[in-house]
Amino acid sequence: MTLIPSLDGYSGVRAFVAVAEHGGFAAAAPALGLSPSAVGKAVQRLEGRLGVRLLARTTRSVALTEDGRLYHARCVAALAGLAQAEAELKQGRGEPSGLLRVALPPLLGRAFVMPVLLELVARWPALRLEATFEPRPVDLTAEGVDLAVRIGALDDRAGLAARPLGVQRRVVCATPAYLDARGRPASVQDLAAHDCLVETRNGRPTPWPYVDAGGVERALPVDGRMRIGDAQMLAEAALVGAGIAMVPRWLVAQDLAAGRLETVLDGVFDSPLPVSLVWPRTPWPSARLRAAINALVERYGATRPWEA
Repeated sequence: MTLIPSLDGYSGVRAFVAVAEHGGFAAAAPALGLSPSAVGKAVQRLEGRLGVRLLARTTRSVALTEDGRLYHARCVAALAGLAQAEAELKQGRGEPSGLLRVALPPLLGRAFVMPVLLELVARWPALRLEATFEPRPVDLTAEGVDLAVRIGALDDRAGLAARPLGVQRRVVCATPAYLDARGRPASVQDLAAHDCLVETRNGRPTPWPYVDAGGVERALPVDGRMRIGDAQMLAEAALVGAGIAMVPRWLVAQDLAAGRLETVLDGVFDSPLPVSLVWPRTPWPSARLRAAINALVERYGATRPWEA
């Protein structure tokens, strides 16, 4: 176990080193911003704690004792190490370095966030990246994550800071051929007669949120022959005519425009989901965290492809 010395016990070290280097208390005082008397008392307290005489004093001069010479060499090395540590920290605040750990939603994270982070790593050679793709909201503090992208409403847990990045909208869709064969639903209730492609999270089917005619937010339990835990694969299943899927609108925008997919009950299931950058709140964010946030805000602050 490392023993941590008392800070009070070493409060005179800088005064002692300054006196030794300047050759006297009066000469050292301006460099320390203290009076000669205060410098002398600081050195005396240090000598009292150590139980040795560090300086040989006369009316005209101050010189290091043998113990003082040995202690001075160690103090100079220690102060130099502290100065180097401070310089490294200050440099770290200026240039992104070290390991940046991020937690991203699988689809949006791969499509839009990772390209920006890869550019960031290429720009700063001292920066390292560890990225995970989780549909669940991770506990940033407990899991040591620097930055996360969240889709959906944020909880109000203390200790987190957030930056909004617009919203992601969803769409319920199927191929025209499937709808020609099975009919086009005219109401939410009509979906019960259709093959709904179910998104699963942690092995459980995810209901489809919607707003009813009275403006009340509701959730429709859905079931079908296929349960898929990936939005990309849900879209692929819809494209081959396997049924009706709810997916991010941006993911199938080209398929909708080309007529390969057709919207179902357009606008009913269009509840927007907030997209947010989230990180542990700190008054001193690291340079790597600031760089990642700034890069993402710069890229997507005005134009957000997931809002297509």
